[in-house]
Amino acid sequence: MARVVVDPMTRLEGHLRIEVEVDNGVVKDAWATTTLFRGFEIFIKDRDPRDVWHIAQRICGVCPTSHGNCATQGLEESFGVTPPDNAVLVRNLMEAAQYLHSHVLWFYGLNAFDYVDVVNALSAKATTPALKAVKDRLQAFVDSGQLGFLANGYWGHPGMLLTPEQNLELSAHYLQALDIQAKAARALAVFGGKFPHHMSTPPGGVTVIPTLQDIVNYETIMKEVSDFVINVMVPDTLLAGAAYIDLTKIGAGVGNFFTWGVLEDVASCDPYKRALPRGAIFGGKLSVEKVSPADAMEFVKHSWYTPESGEGKNPGDVNATTEPEFTSFPEQVGPDDKYTWTKTTQIKNKQMEVGTLARMLVAYLSKAPGATKIVDNALAALGAAGKPEILISALGRLATKPLEASLIVQKMEADMAMLKDNIAAGKGEWFIPNDVPESGQGVGAWDAPRGSLAHYNHIEDGKISNYQATPASNWNFSARDDNGARGPCEEALVGTPVADPEKPLEILRVVHTFDP
Repeated sequence: MARVVVDPMTRLEGHLRIEVEVDNGVVKDAWATTTLFRGFEIFIKDRDPRDVWHIAQRICGVCPTSHGNCATQGLEESFGVTPPDNAVLVRNLMEAAQYLHSHVLWFYGLNAFDYVDVVNALSAKATTPALKAVKDRLQAFVDSGQLGFLANGYWGHPGMLLTPEQNLELSAHYLQALDIQAKAARALAVFGGKFPHHMSTPPGGVTVIPTLQDIVNYETIMKEVSDFVINVMVPDTLLAGAAYIDLTKIGAGVGNFFTWGVLEDVASCDPYKRALPRGAIFGGKLSVEKVSPADAMEFVKHSWYTPESGEGKNPGDVNATTEPEFTSFPEQVGPDDKYTWTKTTQIKNKQMEVGTLARMLVAYLSKAPGATKIVDNALAALGAAGKPEILISALGRLATKPLEASLIVQKMEADMAMLKDNIAAGKGEWFIPNDVPESGQGVGAWDAPRGSLAHYNHIEDGKISNYQATPASNWNFSARDDNGARGPCEEALVGTPVADPEKPLEILRVVHTFDP
């Protein structure tokens, strides 16, 4: 039996260490350690509540818009204010741009080189001048010897299954993706003022009053992004999915999924009618149950926090805390050791997976507009028509990012049309004036690209008296619970075959599917 440690795990946002136990070429146990303490809950305390949505965006470097929107929604509940429809549409369009930016970044920049062999691409026959130019560029890159993050690539690994021509084509698309993600960022800044940390969604609405020209600018930029998603990223996903179909056999994880939902339905602002609706799935059963932020419970037996920070509290409890208490990192993790900075966050005493797979399963089973057709078409293309259960796997996480991106394109186009009509008719408000209450409490529950967020606030004497943020990491990279049940990423790693412990490509693949 061998211990394999990947530290740091690269091509992700943040700091992650993965340790696994490999026996006879298969992972038998796993531990996920987030190695950075963030502590936003501590320095948000005693702030003016109007500062919070600015600060909260800094919790994550790649999903700031989502954290900002989530914080704003929680403050709106505390303030007793509801944003007007136009503001909701603008927020949706900003969120859509961030999602497409993030999904393109993840698929090509952070994930693709687990499957694409750049050196192998050099033996491909370049069939077009564009591919010849890419091949020449790759050759110069490899000849330079300055390979950067690819220096330890898994060239020649038996798990690399794409043909030279496929490797060349996906390498070309990687280079395109660098430009596409930048365009999505520019589109977000049309309404947000800048990227990544926007300036325009305070409690009560938005501070920007867009013109028709602003909408056209956004639409023109995002048309190029959308075309790339539909015509390049989705086909690339199906190509990779067919080549790596054995990923359906690993990475199932805990089998429990949930999402708070994202992208409001303006007509109702009902979280169960969002473009990607709220819901939970338990025990791998393909049926959806309702879920509330009040259902979340946090534990810290295996996390570096004081006991008072856990003990089964809901993060919205007025006595919930996030007080660090680092002990030491164990040389070999034992059943009672603390080993991570993420709390163990659960619903109904279950470890829960969040993220794109969770959202697309819930959307598909809830028959959200567009979701059924998108998923069924993808299943048919993978030779698994009528078998959505195959998505509960590493391949499911790999495939659902681009599928979700195509669903978001549909929602974005509908929201753009509605907003254009409102502006042309001079219809609707943009901001509802409001004041900070002397006391209050609220929660925003919303999804970032990589999973569910909840921001719980308490206000006393006009200032934040307690603030607890539950990011996606507290779910997917949860430590073991008090009964020893592994977190979603840890459980997904168990059963993963590892051909060469010195080159644990298979471990990277499973972990990266969670978009850490």
